[in-house]
Amino acid sequence: MTLRTTFPALATTLAASFALTMTATAAELVGTRDITVFSVERQMNLPVTIWYPASHGPQATVLDESRVFEGTPASVDAEPEKGQHPLVVFSHGSGSSIQSMGWLAAHLAKAGFIVAGPNHPHTTSGDSTPADTPLIWQRVDDLSSIITALSASQDWGGIVDNERIGVLGFSLGGAAAMKISGARASLEGYADYCETWPDMPDCRWFAGGIAYADWEMVEVDPLDLRTIDKGLFERQNRDPRIKSAVLVDPSVAQAFNTESLRQIDIPMAFINLGSPESIIAGVDSHELAALTPHGSLSHIDQAIHFSFLPECRRGAEAFLKQVGEVDPICDDGGSRSRADIHAELKQMIATLFTSTLMSTQ
Repeated sequence: MTLRTTFPALATTLAASFALTMTATAAELVGTRDITVFSVERQMNLPVTIWYPASHGPQATVLDESRVFEGTPASVDAEPEKGQHPLVVFSHGSGSSIQSMGWLAAHLAKAGFIVAGPNHPHTTSGDSTPADTPLIWQRVDDLSSIITALSASQDWGGIVDNERIGVLGFSLGGAAAMKISGARASLEGYADYCETWPDMPDCRWFAGGIAYADWEMVEVDPLDLRTIDKGLFERQNRDPRIKSAVLVDPSVAQAFNTESLRQIDIPMAFINLGSPESIIAGVDSHELAALTPHGSLSHIDQAIHFSFLPECRRGAEAFLKQVGEVDPICDDGGSRSRADIHAELKQMIATLFTSTLMSTQ
């Protein structure tokens, strides 16, 4: 499933976020830093955000708050906590951004992890095209480039534990996390999936004839998946430095090669947002979990795909209605609050990574 967060009615509004100052104690201080990492695959610098356990630094600032979404408190450029820490590379959903994942990344930093993720070019908020969406190998290279850069960095090389690296992915980011873990996908299988389920969100996106550039909606030709480079789409992208994966509503779920799944030798923790009977075909992970030798599957009841977005601010639903937004961005489909859903997700994902990465010390 491809999550669209570059909603037409919201693009301009969410482009401008603001910061508020608040206090935080050093014992729970989360640092954040923006860096660039060069991608050989793309021949460009990637914008990367890092969250990490911090020893001391300036007052925490609520970052990436908008008219719709709550922000996340973190201390900009705080001093990283000494010692070696596991690294989790994080791939956001299509049309989203790594900053919108701050609510989860900051929690993992408090639990002792360094979390780093890019804004994947041309599949991020305000900069997203159907033609770039299936180029998952580029996303995988983004993640591998971050691992290489941090491991060799004077600032991060001494505190990133190269033997304890995991990957976390949501939606299209979940597909990238699958591929970096060793899964291979069939281009024909993905095209067949869209012919079978044309109403799936990613398939509608490919056929819709729109894209986003500089936060403006533009017209493009509908995408025929069979025009994508088959060799690149189906190639092996396993990065052996990845020791554990958490995959939330991974897209391309219907197109992964069965034999490649059976050969994955690391823990693969799948999470579907919703009860088993409510999960749509595009992200249904029960077969993926069953086929991977060390796979597991959890469900978050009374949640939907949008529940992975940040918490909505008071008055956000009324504002969304006012600007003509039709997607249920702030409605999680049940009686649970998004804060409650996030609390369960944060605890679950931190526990999964702690059991697979912390225990290898």
